[in-house]
Amino acid sequence: MENPLKQFAIHTLIPIHIGGYDVSFTNSSLLMVIAFALIVFLFFVGTSRKSVVPGRLQSAAEMIYEFTANMVEDNAGHGSAKYVPFVMAIFLVVLFGNILGLVPYSFTYTSHIIVTIALSLMIFLVVVALSLKNHGFGFFKMFFPSGAPIFLAPLLIPIEVLSFVFRPISLSVRLFANMMAGHVMLQLFAGFTVALGLFGILPLTFVILLTGFEILVALLQAYVFALLTSIYLKDTLEAH
Repeated sequence: MENPLKQFAIHTLIPIHIGGYDVSFTNSSLLMVIAFALIVFLFFVGTSRKSVVPGRLQSAAEMIYEFTANMVEDNAGHGSAKYVPFVMAIFLVVLFGNILGLVPYSFTYTSHIIVTIALSLMIFLVVVALSLKNHGFGFFKMFFPSGAPIFLAPLLIPIEVLSFVFRPISLSVRLFANMMAGHVMLQLFAGFTVALGLFGILPLTFVILLTGFEILVALLQAYVFALLTSIYLKDTLEAH
């Protein structure tokens, strides 16, 4: 049986070295470009005609926008409409990365911690920058809960700071771990099914069900990533 971790290996497609740094175009880069192209195609073609009776692409584009807009408004609060494009971009990058990774012989860039931590750090830095811009030094009040006794400050402030700093870590590890574990499990069961030959008909049914479950996980993880982003952006709008 093939090593289930082999599917996560990075392969160089076009070697590129600039100033002693390896910036080669890899299979991960290729899938990111494909995901970007599909997202642009969906919204460019889907919204180019803007028919009163929308077609499939226009309906899909409008549904994604409305879904994201409602999620941001419900979780980030009043005045959060300006953040909808940012959250929708995050949601689509994660969603297409998850879904494309389920295509046979493809690659799941969201199964690599370097990708998920980069997205999470970007969100973290955006939240900090916007919070400082909107609230100034009042932003630091969030590290000491309102109404708490002042003598608890030495205990509560470090806990709140650690909780805030660990946001990008928990956000990135959750996505990376779910994608990696799911793909490993799927390949293991698929390998057992092939090894069983004619006796693999029943396990094949299980593999099909498992694939459906992985599609659900891919959708759910993209939603959770965008949902938590919306919740974190609430700090940029509300002073604590």
